Amino acid sequence: MHLGTQLAARDDDDYRVWAQLGVTHICADPPGNPHDWTLEDLLRLRDHIGRFNITVDMVQLPMNSRRMEEQESPHILLGKSPERDREIDSICRLIERLAQAGIPAAKYNMNIIGIPRTPAFPGRGGSRNAAFYWDQADHKAGPGMAGVVSEEENWERIDYFLARVVPVAAANRIRLACHPHDPYTPPGWRGVTRVLGTVAGLQRFVQMHENEYHGLNFCQGSVGEMLDNPGAEIADVIRWFASRNKIFNVHFRNIKGGKLGFHETFPDEGDMDMARSLALYHELGYRHMVMPDHVPTIDGRDPEGVAFAFCYGYIRALMDTMGLRHAA
Repeated sequence: MHLGTQLAARDDDDYRVWAQLGVTHICADPPGNPHDWTLEDLLRLRDHIGRFNITVDMVQLPMNSRRMEEQESPHILLGKSPERDREIDSICRLIERLAQAGIPAAKYNMNIIGIPRTPAFPGRGGSRNAAFYWDQADHKAGPGMAGVVSEEENWERIDYFLARVVPVAAANRIRLACHPHDPYTPPGWRGVTRVLGTVAGLQRFVQMHENEYHGLNFCQGSVGEMLDNPGAEIADVIRWFASRNKIFNVHFRNIKGGKLGFHETFPDEGDMDMARSLALYHELGYRHMVMPDHVPTIDGRDPEGVAFAFCYGYIRALMDTMGLRHAA
């Protein structure tokens, strides 16, 4: 199990600081559109970050968490051929280049409406915490670029993608880690039923085209957002996916609240017992990155850097308690 990060470095000082704080692994990207990354770009990134004793363990495929209008591969989830075939073929070639570069994993999203949030919730000491409270959402918000996408259409488009990409990932031994939909929203809101926004949907997903290289970027915060009582329910969810080796990255994030009414928190103040969760990942043999994801907005000259540093220290301390002091 490794302490990781996915923050984009502003300059080399960030890599130095992360190494000094105990970060050993990273999800990082070369500059530019992922469809255009060459093998040389990937090798240059790997070798540059490696000079700081940080391992490039994962990249983001050109399928991000933003709205469809901002996607690098929009036609995959629009279900539009032959454009989606060209995008999928490009992703398959990228997976082959990752294998050549010795980068063992890639994360991705299958996102149509982005990450909806309502106004920030006041956190401890005056921090601002991202939130989603259904009673504050625009219930009449119309569809976006994708229009109306039924549950069946959504699954068909996911199946079409997996059928072509999973065999390439398996042949090249690259772990593909898909992020859940964040957050759960009622079926049909903004024209879309978010099929990866429930535990049952995620279970169905990892069993489609089942393969040891097809799994999840397991965002514990997003999964908590699907549950009525995250504090009581999250352990069983972790156990289901981790016992089947379907977790390839952990976003170690906590919330207060649950389905259709939550706000994000620092890991030590939410409703989920994060020490218990990390112990469970370890007990079930999880061996990849554990990283902060979203953090509350705080004050000061470097609010994001300081907030993430708190999370790195928290994760590292929990690792110490489990005898993982030298995990690297």
